[in-house]
Amino acid sequence: MATTEKKKFNVSLLAKVIALAKPYRTVFIFAAVLAVIIAPLSVLRPRLLTVMVDDYIFNYDLIGLGQLALILVGLLLVEFVLEYAFQYSTSWLGQSVIRDLRVRVFRHITSLRLNYFDKTPIGVSTTRTISDIEAINQIFAEGIITMIADMLTVVAVLAMMLYTSWKLTLVCMMTLPFLLLASYIFQKRVRASFQIVRTQLAQMNAFLQERITGMRTVQIFNAEKQEANKFKTINHEYTSANLKSVFYYAIFFPVVDVIAAASLGLMVWYGARGVIGNEVTLGALVAFPIYINMLFRPIRMLADKFNTLQMGLVASERVFGILEQTDKIEENGTLQPERFRGEVAFDRVWFAYNDENYVLKDVSFGIQPGKTLAIVGSTGSGKTTIINLLNRFYDIQKGHIKIDGTDIRAYDLSAMRRRVALVLQDVFLFSGSVFENITMRDSHLTREQVIDAAKMIGAHEFIMRLPGGYDYQVMERGATLSMGQRQLISFVRALVFNPDILILDEATSSIDPESESVIQFAIEKLIAKRTSIIIAHRLTTIRHADNILVLHKGEVQEYGPHEELLKNEDGRYRQLYEMQFLQLAEA
Repeated sequence: MATTEKKKFNVSLLAKVIALAKPYRTVFIFAAVLAVIIAPLSVLRPRLLTVMVDDYIFNYDLIGLGQLALILVGLLLVEFVLEYAFQYSTSWLGQSVIRDLRVRVFRHITSLRLNYFDKTPIGVSTTRTISDIEAINQIFAEGIITMIADMLTVVAVLAMMLYTSWKLTLVCMMTLPFLLLASYIFQKRVRASFQIVRTQLAQMNAFLQERITGMRTVQIFNAEKQEANKFKTINHEYTSANLKSVFYYAIFFPVVDVIAAASLGLMVWYGARGVIGNEVTLGALVAFPIYINMLFRPIRMLADKFNTLQMGLVASERVFGILEQTDKIEENGTLQPERFRGEVAFDRVWFAYNDENYVLKDVSFGIQPGKTLAIVGSTGSGKTTIINLLNRFYDIQKGHIKIDGTDIRAYDLSAMRRRVALVLQDVFLFSGSVFENITMRDSHLTREQVIDAAKMIGAHEFIMRLPGGYDYQVMERGATLSMGQRQLISFVRALVFNPDILILDEATSSIDPESESVIQFAIEKLIAKRTSIIIAHRLTTIRHADNILVLHKGEVQEYGPHEELLKNEDGRYRQLYEMQFLQLAEA
């Protein structure tokens, strides 16, 4: 019963994969028609050889022999053109399908909630987007259509063999059951080994992605040897899985050659007797080795192509698994404001990452347009969660978050995020120029706008000192720039989009004292005349905020201006303030 269900599932999955070719149905039909045409044409060559031997060579008809030879050459040329068109069209079809599918998968991944990335290793998503989708290409390039062509060729060859000599055909087919048995065992074993290969590949990609990204940590803790040993183990398992599949290929193809040789031997033994007894013509004896080769080659390749099809289906199941991820931000909002006034309100907000353990509990506060709110609290108090919710990286379970009096879920997501800028503590810069990192390749932003924004916050001079200035090529994650330089670039990036609401998530916590004054100046320019939310460990950077929100274990403990909060001798803010200044005094 389980096998039947699995078979039905595979057929359904194959239908979904073939449906991907719908935009290219003309090419798909063209390739299928070519497969139908090529099959009967291929068996005409040995048939013409039979006629040449029986009707022209033994009758010394040189003129007819020459004409038939020209027909044979013409047939070869036609086959060449059709085979080229078939191979090119199937390959073009496969590449076109996976090109569209890669874009579709990437767009889908970028639309998922952040908790998908919290749970899924980057290397796994990379494998799905590259290796698995490439395997789907093989379904079109070497899978379904070529399998149909091979099966049609087998049918055409068998029909022509039976027409030429049914007795000789039956003798040759005596080895066919052994070939079918070998093919069945081969495809079953290789399919299982390929599934292990795909799993090991995903694990290797995930391991490499994490270790290369975290190489600084590996080297700091002198863990190169341990990580190398771990990679050696993973690599050994991946190699063993590949060698296992190679082992099955190394056995199967020689077995097929032995079976084909046995079939050829039976044909020669019986055919020679048939020629002597006038039961088989000499032309048939000459053509039958070609028939046998044409028969066994596609049968041998069918087993391999069936595995290719199976692996493509396994890969497609994984890719469709990502596409069927429903963990997306619901985009039902339609409001697309040109600007926000900047009023922000959290109204009795409850939120949990796993729908059970609440990180925020009945949180309420408000920010007036153009004002600055600072959020403080110990690690794990929910500071970063608040800014994640305001950007709708996650959706809340209870309560309301409003901008300008309207629930943020009523806004178009892209339109809302366009008016809200977020500067993180860990600045992520992409490979590319400084200009591209600032504009995020938004074609609407000009170089003049970028330069004006950089000058406004005091970043222009440092950028111009870089080789190439704004065209300086930043390495991955900004490895060639200091923390302060990366932070300044992120400030320019935020300012050039001219947001109405600005969020700074501990933007100065990792900055050295020399850079802090420059960063502080940039912050003052950034928050001027716009609603701002600042999260900071250093309380000296937020004392001029209009209001301060104190969080503790996901609950609001205090809210008000700096001076008022300090008056509460038993308050959490005063404790944090005195603790930090005591540490500074001791230092």
